[in-house]
Amino acid sequence: MRDLIVTENITLDGVIDATAGWFSPAGDDAEADQSDLEAVLGAHMAAADAFLVGRVTFEEMHGYWPKQTDDTTGVTDYLNAVSKYVASSTLRDPDWQHTTVLRGPLHDEVQALKSTPGKDIVTTGSISLVHALIAAGLVDEYRLFVYPVVLGHGRRLFADATKIPRLRLVETRPFNSGIVLLRYRTALDNCG
Repeated sequence: MRDLIVTENITLDGVIDATAGWFSPAGDDAEADQSDLEAVLGAHMAAADAFLVGRVTFEEMHGYWPKQTDDTTGVTDYLNAVSKYVASSTLRDPDWQHTTVLRGPLHDEVQALKSTPGKDIVTTGSISLVHALIAAGLVDEYRLFVYPVVLGHGRRLFADATKIPRLRLVETRPFNSGIVLLRYRTALDNCG
């Protein structure tokens, strides 16, 4: 069974809504050494061969990443090559290679995807989708890249904490930029 991993950029106070401008996919400081962060992101990309998102995040990424010609992080190449799955009842023609639209019941579609052979399935952004995946008990791991920012408002990862399983910390890793990776597995999972 493949793991479903939620990877989010998150503020200290739990906000994952990037509309307030606290997060930039290209990085805030082009001069800062982010090689340590980029190495970890590269390893995460190498361990995943499926990318699951909601329609809004898909459209935002489709409008940005394929147009990047000077991306040294490998994200553009990864997103162009990886199998992409979009949970949407309205998206008709994704117009991005290797993309499949999942139109059926979310639990059934994701369970079917998890049961196919392959590497990790990663989802990022997609706040409504992630909340639905959490509520359905489909998430195996959380990779939270915590930014040293406090907003006080915005949509949070764990907006309705009543559906959150018990989590087990499996990794903490600080980066030169001040970002900290926190990796949690669901407590029922014995993998590390």
